[in-house]
Amino acid sequence: MNARPDRRWPPGAPAGVPDGLPSPARFAHLHPDDGACLMEAAALLASGRFTDSPAGTHPALAALARVVNDGVGDDARRALWPLAADLADAHPPGRDYAPLLVGTVVDAARRVKPASRPLARYRRVCRRRARRLAHAPTGGAVSRVADLLWWRGPGRRHLEAALRVLCAAPDAERRLSLLLRQAVAQAREYTDGRASDRDVSCNR
Repeated sequence: MNARPDRRWPPGAPAGVPDGLPSPARFAHLHPDDGACLMEAAALLASGRFTDSPAGTHPALAALARVVNDGVGDDARRALWPLAADLADAHPPGRDYAPLLVGTVVDAARRVKPASRPLARYRRVCRRRARRLAHAPTGGAVSRVADLLWWRGPGRRHLEAALRVLCAAPDAERRLSLLLRQAVAQAREYTDGRASDRDVSCNR
C-alpha cells in the first residue's frame, strides 16, 4: 500500500481508515473540503492527488468502485471506506484482469436477471477474451492499445449494463457492497498470484 506514513488513526473511525481523509460522500468533488468518493480517498492515500482516477487503481476496478460509492447509502459508504487503502494500490498486471472483473460483475447481474440474453452474451464475450489473454505477455504498444480500446468500448458497456441491473435490484445496496468487497479481494489475490508466477519463472 502506498499510504503516506504521516497519517494517523482517529478515535472512533472504522478500522483501516487513516486520519486526514475527507468525509465519505457521493459523486466527484472539486476539493476535499466537500468530501470525497471512495476513489478520491484512494488517490489521496496513493499519491496525495485529488482525483477519482488514480494511476494505482485499475480503471475497470475504479469504475466499479465509483458506481458502488454513488449507489449505496451513507452507512454502507462509511462501511466501505476502509477499502480505500486497498484500492490505492490495486492494479493487477495481467491482460486478462479487465475481462475477468467485468465477467464477475456480469455474473452478479445475472443472479438478478438470470433470463437476460444480453447478460449471457456479455458473459461469453468476457470469458472468451479472458481465456485468450490468460497467458498473453504484458507490455508492448499494440497490446496496450488493444486493451484500452476493449475497455473503453465493449468492456465498459458490458460493465455499465450489468451495474444498471444491480442498481435496480430491491437489495441493491447489499449486492453492490458485497460485489466491491469481493472485487477488491480478488484483485489482491490476482496480483499476489501473478507475482508468485513471476518469481518462479525468474528462478528457472
